[in-house]
Amino acid sequence: MPEDEVDHEPSLEWSTPLGAVAALTVGGVAMLVAALLVGLDTPGRFLAVLASLAMFVLAGLAMRQRPKLAIVRAGAEPAIAATRLRGRRVYVRGDITRIRIVRYPRLGRRVPMLEIDAIDPDGTERLLIFGRWDLGTDPTVVFDALSVRGLVPEKG
Repeated sequence: MPEDEVDHEPSLEWSTPLGAVAALTVGGVAMLVAALLVGLDTPGRFLAVLASLAMFVLAGLAMRQRPKLAIVRAGAEPAIAATRLRGRRVYVRGDITRIRIVRYPRLGRRVPMLEIDAIDPDGTERLLIFGRWDLGTDPTVVFDALSVRGLVPEKG
């Protein structure tokens, strides 16, 4: 869907909580200060600086991709807008082949992930996977919101 035909006023949107982004930034600063002020050996200082840079990169990516997922209007119908590193992509109902909740094992328990199978305008198939970190809420809540708005294709 061309970007100029999309109403950018989302009715619902989800992204990494700003508190988590701020915590990553503060943690990166604290790690960097500790690396420079604490008497570490050279390899230890290198690893601490590297860890702080990783925290800054994660915070920057979380800020760049806001909102991560949103329900927008594309003409008269609802659509999904997913923000990735290369920008925002809007998928209308016809571009979405499947939306489902998949439970993956993680740290001894099964956590829900929202999977969206969609087709880009150039025909490329995309698998978008969103977890609690990406959405800021339980993925099943987002699935329910998408389902209520008729964006979840019927199983067939």
